[in-house]
Amino acid sequence: MTLPPLSLYIHIPWCVRKCPYCDFNSHAVRDTLPEAEYVAALLQDLEDELLGAQGREIHSIFIGGGTPSLFSADAIARLLDGVAQRVTLSRGAEITMEANPGTFEQEKFAGFRRAGINRLSLGIQSFNDAQLKALGRIHNAGEAVRAAGQARELFDRLNLDLMHGLPGQDIAGAEADLLQALDLSPDHLSWYQLTIEPNTEFHARPPQLPIDEALWSIQELGQALLADAGFEQYEISAYAREGQQSRHNLNYWEFGDYLGIGAGAHGKISQWQDGQLQIVRRHKARQPKAYLTPQERLAGDTQVSQEELAFEFMLNVLRLTQGVASDLLQTRTGLTLESLPQLSLARQRGLLEEDTRRLQPTHHGRLFLNDLLEMFLDP
Repeated sequence: MTLPPLSLYIHIPWCVRKCPYCDFNSHAVRDTLPEAEYVAALLQDLEDELLGAQGREIHSIFIGGGTPSLFSADAIARLLDGVAQRVTLSRGAEITMEANPGTFEQEKFAGFRRAGINRLSLGIQSFNDAQLKALGRIHNAGEAVRAAGQARELFDRLNLDLMHGLPGQDIAGAEADLLQALDLSPDHLSWYQLTIEPNTEFHARPPQLPIDEALWSIQELGQALLADAGFEQYEISAYAREGQQSRHNLNYWEFGDYLGIGAGAHGKISQWQDGQLQIVRRHKARQPKAYLTPQERLAGDTQVSQEELAFEFMLNVLRLTQGVASDLLQTRTGLTLESLPQLSLARQRGLLEEDTRRLQPTHHGRLFLNDLLEMFLDP
């Protein structure tokens, strides 16, 4: 019986300092980074996860954080060499690493490329120095431009992370950021609105953000600019030139499987038992100290219940503007289309496209995605 494609996520949790909007599992560096110890723990973690791979090739690797580019190029090379010794990578596997555009990280870009990174994702966020300061970023606009230019020359593929709806930002400022990003010739843009998340500094002390009317104007203007520049919006906040979509993220959104290693990493594994597809989610200890202790590394694993499967599947696939083929529901969850009367109701309400061969949100469905998803909470 066919299993989904398999990816590998690697989490490196350290950063220079915690940004006030960040709710990811990241920890400010206080002493020397334990590179060797952490790489060894990652590789042991991977060995412990190999049963879940069930002999499948790894199609993509994503090294996220935190700020993975704080690690040396030698450490990343040892990590990727160790991964290749333990799993089979598919030919032309996409290997992405997140990086900050500061001068310290730029000096290591060539080494990261030699280590095997073929896609770099730069956390730019803005090209406006005042807004970078408000976001707590430690790079400036000039460093961002230089880092993107250098990355464009070194790496096969380049993503830029850019926010809008920032404190003090107006429509012209958001447009200037986007035009500067396009001028740097990335093949992929993650362009998304700043949201205030719980357990962040911004949540405790909220900044003054643009009003809703301005946010809507920024969204409309930005989508038009990106479309004119040849970028297709293929997910809520992901835009790519033709053929340059993030293969790793597409695997998430198409409800594929992934191994997760590193502090706070999550994984999703499918397995067939007695003719029934079962899905297990595993997560690792969030605190680096606990993660480096073998007995504390695995924080838990949970089988997704039959009642949760439809919602979990839709939560991912309906983020895609083109949706997915309808038969993916059964191959990825074991559920049948006939078991979900909500599909017909969603079409009647204009939230899903009428073509029953696809599970695709309408324009109205994308605008009211939460309402659409809520329909699958109670099968």
